[in-house]
Amino acid sequence: MQASADQPLDLEGYAANYSSHGKTNRLTFIASKSNNASLQLDALRLAADELQNSYDTTRYGEICRQIGGRLGPLYVADSTKLAKKQLEAEQKHQALDNELLGYKNNLIKNSIRICQTSMGDHAYNRGNLQDAFKCYVRSRDYCSTAKDITQMCLNVIKVAIELNNYGHVQNYVTKAESTPDVQKDNTISTKLKCASGLAALKDKKYKQAARRFTEVSAELGSTYSEVISLQDVALYGSLCSLASCDRQELKRTIIDNFRYREVLNASPEIRDMVYDFYNSKYAACLSTLDRLKPLFLLDLHLHQHVSSLCTQVRNRALIQYSTPFTSVNLATMAPAFITDVRGLENELAKLIQDNQIQARIDSNAKILHARHTNVRSQTFKAALQAGDDYLQETHRLLLRASLMRHDLLQRAQQKGGRMQHQEQPMRIG
Repeated sequence: MQASADQPLDLEGYAANYSSHGKTNRLTFIASKSNNASLQLDALRLAADELQNSYDTTRYGEICRQIGGRLGPLYVADSTKLAKKQLEAEQKHQALDNELLGYKNNLIKNSIRICQTSMGDHAYNRGNLQDAFKCYVRSRDYCSTAKDITQMCLNVIKVAIELNNYGHVQNYVTKAESTPDVQKDNTISTKLKCASGLAALKDKKYKQAARRFTEVSAELGSTYSEVISLQDVALYGSLCSLASCDRQELKRTIIDNFRYREVLNASPEIRDMVYDFYNSKYAACLSTLDRLKPLFLLDLHLHQHVSSLCTQVRNRALIQYSTPFTSVNLATMAPAFITDVRGLENELAKLIQDNQIQARIDSNAKILHARHTNVRSQTFKAALQAGDDYLQETHRLLLRASLMRHDLLQRAQQKGGRMQHQEQPMRIG
């Protein structure tokens, strides 16, 4: 998706929010999704800069091939240099492997764990995610403290997110959260909430994602920059909340949540969009949403959900606008949603069919009439039903009391070494 002229993407500022794989993954994703040739090239350049001195020679070479000499000789892969890096990486791997073998022979448990983790880190730096995942998981058997277990879980989660294996992400989040005292470490608990939020977002569980992201505080800062930034938490939490929460829930999770309000300050446009929605300034909110949508489509984790989330936000705005009124003139309502009367009528008709709005549309007069339930009548019906239920229960209790008084209940009997406890009326005659 091309970044619009009036909403350009500050690529260098955006990339500065991330580190390691988090930076390269997002830059290469932008390069693959953007139709803007200049933006593509800038993204590839920044990704190449990040990988230039790393052990991930395969990925660096691929990015240089995509650049295709358009940025001059500095961004042409040097085969000699790459071969040297590969040899250096292999030698380091062999040294770690020999070290691990020595620790296993001597049964030094903590050293085995540290070495397995180091091998996982090395594989991760080389871009061998499957090998990194295996090494981190193997270190689990050698964890002896709660801190060891938590760190192992965070390593597995980090790689599982990149592998798009969110089943493992949620499993290891649960394992880490059940570790003693983990909630006392704000940095770790915040990372786990972010990972859990990403897993819920992936599964389109937007309300659960909203809850997890809005539990994150600004203390996250740049501590999880290899996975997510504070701006991402503001964006994901806000969009999921607007799409899935009613007005009272939105007030509780965002408006009255001072910890999350600090997170929103990292993304002023998203903050203003949320407050516009809450204050019923739907035209301003939806206008911001439409303007930022092209940029949302360039987000590594959000792009699959942009269409669904934007539709749900708009539908919720339509519902909240129309609910307080007994009737609404569509000609008056249309400008608030940046549409014409015919388009608005079609949207409302769909919501009525889906039973999200209790109303009917007068197509001739172009008026939406609410169908309010008769609360007084419903209360009387509920009271009468409660009385009938009470009467039936009373009859059953009186019958049972009468049977007991006349000794017409079958008592418990010994059968097959087991006591039969049910009481049954005895047959008469």
